[in-house]
Amino acid sequence: MKISLLGLLHSSYGAVGAMRKAAASFVVALALICLGFGTAATAEPLRILAFGDSLTQGYGLMEQDGLVPQLQGWMNARGEEVVIVNAGVSGDTTAGGAARIGWSLSPDIKAVMVALGGNDMLRGLAPEEAKANLAKVIEAAQGAGVPVLLVGMQAPGNYGAAYQQAFEGLYGELAEAYGTLYEPRFLGALGESLTEALPWMQSDGVHPNEAGVAKIVEVLAPRLVELAELARKDG
Repeated sequence: MKISLLGLLHSSYGAVGAMRKAAASFVVALALICLGFGTAATAEPLRILAFGDSLTQGYGLMEQDGLVPQLQGWMNARGEEVVIVNAGVSGDTTAGGAARIGWSLSPDIKAVMVALGGNDMLRGLAPEEAKANLAKVIEAAQGAGVPVLLVGMQAPGNYGAAYQQAFEGLYGELAEAYGTLYEPRFLGALGESLTEALPWMQSDGVHPNEAGVAKIVEVLAPRLVELAELARKDG
């Protein structure tokens, strides 16, 4: 088979030209990425801190059935680029939350859902103290430039109507005073009364079961989407 010198030269220069074009394209693509014009797939998911007590931590449930994993599953199923970080501590009070919020707000956290107060109510602690502690939590988050979703708690009636009204009311008052997002229902998502809520509770009558958590997620998850949008806008 005869191969002309001219043909070899043409083929060689053609290959070199293609390599030069490929290299140039790579350099341009790399420059665009460095300038912030990369694809959406390179973006980091927004990290939301779920800051609460045993209701957030997932007490009494298999890990995958707890609040945070179920919220994460809801987000993943809808393509939301969000990672929810479980900062629930069983038995924690608003005072405990106020003490640990500073070191919980690591630089990667871009938004916070605050769901504290249930243990204060169970112990009959003063509503004004809980309000002051939650204010410290909100102030710490906002001081770090992090938007807040405040979740209201439903107080038991065994301390009287005045106590119940004062405790449940403090969440809305704080949300208005600090301009946070606000969702008044946590366990309230399970029903308007204890009788309605019991089928969705564990045997202790305090913590939701797996199905109960799913009902709570249907209420909280859309609010977390709002929180994520607010964090991206502020960021």
